[in-house]
Amino acid sequence: MAKKSVASIQTGEGKGFAKAIRMVKSPKTGAYVFESNIIPNGDVKAYFKK
Repeated sequence: MAKKSVASIQTGEGKGFAKAIRMVKSPKTGAYVFESNIIPNGDVKAYFKK
Protein backbone atom coordinates (compact mmCIF):
# COMPACT_ATOMS: atom_id res chain seq x y z
CA MET A 1 0.00 0.00 0.00
CA ALA A 2 2.76 2.46 0.87
CA LYS A 3 4.60 1.91 -2.40
CA LYS A 4 1.46 2.72 -4.36
CA SER A 5 0.85 6.03 -2.56
CA VAL A 6 4.49 7.13 -2.85
CA ALA A 7 4.52 6.33 -6.56
CA SER A 8 1.33 8.31 -7.17
CA ILE A 9 2.72 11.36 -5.35
CA GLN A 10 5.87 11.39 -7.48
CA THR A 11 4.05 11.09 -10.79
CA GLY A 12 1.01 13.29 -10.11
CA GLU A 13 0.67 16.86 -8.92
CA GLY A 14 2.84 16.15 -5.88
CA LYS A 15 5.99 16.67 -7.93
CA GLY A 16 5.42 20.43 -7.87
CA PHE A 17 5.55 20.64 -4.07
CA ALA A 18 8.25 20.18 -1.44
CA LYS A 19 8.18 19.66 2.31
CA ALA A 20 10.29 22.36 3.96
CA ILE A 21 11.43 22.04 7.56
CA ARG A 22 13.17 24.87 9.39
CA MET A 23 14.15 25.67 12.96
CA VAL A 24 12.42 28.62 14.62
CA LYS A 25 13.23 30.04 18.04
CA SER A 26 10.15 30.16 20.24
CA PRO A 27 9.59 33.63 21.71
CA LYS A 28 7.83 32.13 24.74
CA THR A 29 10.42 29.61 25.94
CA GLY A 30 13.52 30.44 23.92
CA ALA A 31 13.81 26.83 22.75
CA TYR A 32 14.07 25.90 19.09
CA VAL A 33 11.10 24.20 17.47
CA PHE A 34 10.76 22.69 14.02
CA GLU A 35 8.22 24.20 11.64
CA SER A 36 7.28 22.18 8.57
CA ASN A 37 5.12 23.19 5.62
CA ILE A 38 4.36 21.81 2.19
CA ILE A 39 5.03 24.58 -0.30
CA PRO A 40 5.37 24.93 -4.09
CA ASN A 41 8.87 24.29 -5.44
CA GLY A 42 9.24 27.87 -6.67
CA ASP A 43 8.70 29.35 -3.18
CA VAL A 44 11.32 27.30 -1.31
CA LYS A 45 14.06 29.96 -1.29
CA ALA A 46 11.64 32.69 -0.19
CA TYR A 47 10.34 30.45 2.61
CA PHE A 48 13.80 30.04 4.11
CA LYS A 49 14.70 33.74 3.76
CA LYS A 50 11.90 34.98 6.03
